[in-house]
Amino acid sequence: MPAASEKAERFRALHRSPHLFVLPNAWDVPSARVFEEAGFPAIATSSAGMLVSLGYPDGEGIPRREFLAAVRRIAERLSVPLSADIVAGFGRGPATVARTVRAVLDAGAIGINLEDEDPRRDRLVPLGRQVAEIRAIRQLGESVGVPVVINARTDALTRPEGSAEERFREAVRRARAFRDAGADCVYPMRLTTAEEIARFLAESPGPLNVMIRPGLPSLEELERLGVRRVSFGPSASYAALGLLRRIGREVLTERSFRSLLDGAITFDELNRLAVARAPGAPPPGDESR
Repeated sequence: MPAASEKAERFRALHRSPHLFVLPNAWDVPSARVFEEAGFPAIATSSAGMLVSLGYPDGEGIPRREFLAAVRRIAERLSVPLSADIVAGFGRGPATVARTVRAVLDAGAIGINLEDEDPRRDRLVPLGRQVAEIRAIRQLGESVGVPVVINARTDALTRPEGSAEERFREAVRRARAFRDAGADCVYPMRLTTAEEIARFLAESPGPLNVMIRPGLPSLEELERLGVRRVSFGPSASYAALGLLRRIGREVLTERSFRSLLDGAITFDELNRLAVARAPGAPPPGDESR
């Protein structure tokens, strides 16, 4: 997989740069292409955004084959690296999760986001099992020649059990174990304030992903703190659907269609989003690249 390997190396290098990079999360082909044409160096999927767009709630209720088909459809239309949010891996145990990752690589993605909350049982996956799954993914990448980029998410901070301090320490413990197992980046869900982020990086140094959410410091402050990756999560899908809701209310209650037309793309632009852009080709209207 030489092309996949090259994309994976490009994506991994973003995590090792001294500078922060922003990773937008798309939910279908046109949203991914819009982000690509905006100039982002890589795209990720949003499990919540993508699954809901297909008629499933976030989680692993979607048939695995349908999930993989959606990832493939996006990957085939992008020239930049794609990372897939695979929830908890669509299976229990290292062998099953590794098979999912192999199928994701075959679909065209070169990175994955793996969470440690079991969607079937609403509890954290035992740490030993999660570590074994990360190791199995790393070994899989080595065996197929693709240095798959692993973003290891922990939901320890979101759990109701224990005090805030106990949850924080568990998140740090898991992050350290995930890094030791081969994760390229760790992602503590709901790590938000500058104080928490600084403390987390002091206790678990290495590439850190945080998600855009209310209360998050500015991108400049996050870079100063040492954060390497900031993801949209499902925020863009929230924003898009929020716009649709505002448009509907405006048409029905104000008898106006101003918001429906302001900033809208054209018919030709919409159709172009379904066509893959050649690697290295400049975005439309950008003659400097």
